[in-house]
Amino acid sequence: MTLASSLLLPPQLLQVGALLEVSGLQMVYGRVSAVRGVSFELYPGEVLGIVGESGSGKSTVLRLLNLEERPSAGTYRLAHHQDLFALSRQEQRAARVRDIGIVYQNPHLGLRLRYSSSGNIAERMLTAGERRFRVLREVARASLSASEFPLIRMDDPPQVLSGGMQQRVQLAKAIALEPQLLLLDEPTTGLDVSVQARVLDTLRHLQSERAVSMIIVSHDLGVIRTLADRVLVMRHGQVVERGLTDQVLEDPQHPYTQQLVHAKL
Repeated sequence: MTLASSLLLPPQLLQVGALLEVSGLQMVYGRVSAVRGVSFELYPGEVLGIVGESGSGKSTVLRLLNLEERPSAGTYRLAHHQDLFALSRQEQRAARVRDIGIVYQNPHLGLRLRYSSSGNIAERMLTAGERRFRVLREVARASLSASEFPLIRMDDPPQVLSGGMQQRVQLAKAIALEPQLLLLDEPTTGLDVSVQARVLDTLRHLQSERAVSMIIVSHDLGVIRTLADRVLVMRHGQVVERGLTDQVLEDPQHPYTQQLVHAKL
């Protein structure tokens, strides 16, 4: 880590090594460069926010980190792994189940809506090789409790739950195997303000209790201000500004960041 990059980190992170390192990330679809030369690090227990307007490339970055696609170029190292992009599909699936959890904006992408809520979590554990019913049940209960989901409804299918409750089931499923990295893609979009606040409180509690490292993509600067230690601002597939969240949002330096911040005032 260079001196310049260390100045962009909270003091408590200066003494620890990076959990995640992304370098030179690129994604090209035909003639369109969705992501261009994106590099960043994430530290243990840190929450990194990525902001930008629609089409800026932020959600593409999240999909790449979740190993849903292979990039056109770049490297991705997480903890003890070699470059995750260089692994076989089978090795990537194993890493994704074991080390990465994700909460999608649309719960339909992360849940089987007709399974029970506890069954959704059990499915993830079965994929990881757990077969003991007692363990499946206990972990489902513990994960749902950690996401502040009412256990009296743990056998209800997500299709009968509210949007906020569905997000809690997604979160419980994502953390069931205690992943090293939690990815959040617009987790509060479409929720009522009061429900948004409860989901954010749950995420804050989870981060403080378990020190989960998170990357959150959002167009809502209020969400980013609430959760993120640092922020990357993306435009046209590139990072145009980065730094401590309060510094970037209170004193934006790039004209595009200034435009984003002022549009929210």
